[in-house]
Amino acid sequence: MTKKKLARWAELQSFSHVIQPEFDDIFGKDHELKGLWHKEWFHNENPVVLELGCGKGEYTIGLAEKFPEKNFIGIDIKGARMWRGAKDAHEKKLTNVAFLRTRIEFITSFFATGEVDEIWITFPDPQFKRKKEKKRLPGPSFLNIYGTFLRQNGIIHLKTDCRDLYEYTLSVVKSNQLEILTSTTDLYNEMPGNQLLSIRTFYEEMFLKEGIPITYLAFRLDNEKVITGSE
Repeated sequence: MTKKKLARWAELQSFSHVIQPEFDDIFGKDHELKGLWHKEWFHNENPVVLELGCGKGEYTIGLAEKFPEKNFIGIDIKGARMWRGAKDAHEKKLTNVAFLRTRIEFITSFFATGEVDEIWITFPDPQFKRKKEKKRLPGPSFLNIYGTFLRQNGIIHLKTDCRDLYEYTLSVVKSNQLEILTSTTDLYNEMPGNQLLSIRTFYEEMFLKEGIPITYLAFRLDNEKVITGSE
């Protein structure tokens, strides 16, 4: 590991708004904050919004600044990337932001039934090369996991440069008769100036410079349904 990465790791550990549990503390068991994010962490009853695979945390930070009446948690396993967003939150003294370093597969260890109001999935790995449907963050396997802690009819947002992932998710949503709120295959041409969607990540800027259109899909998750779907 380079000196730069080591320095970032050390600084990340010093931030009070970053949670980095040990594997043994969450594998097959609940984290101490499960069910207590409002009371013990944010100290308010404002809605909790997750960004899954947050990377550098640009969306987590951007949303927190635009919507101070909500609480935002960026989740990723890569601490070196997360450091950037965590440092921004520290420097800007944002009190409605937290970063959680863990694998998405362990997410049920952290959140109780109905504890989360919205989920953002921003530019995830499409997982198409090896046809890993079970690993797709907006796929049926994960949607059923989200349903264990997302409030009834909570909103899921998918923002991606991958048209195939967008179409795949849209087909899952339609086949399960979930309510679609917004759907576009060219976000910035069809919905210019939208406050909620105008935040751009590092990778998003790269895609736009290459002329790749950004897709966006927002839908409500019905927790009473078992979400199905296959390739």
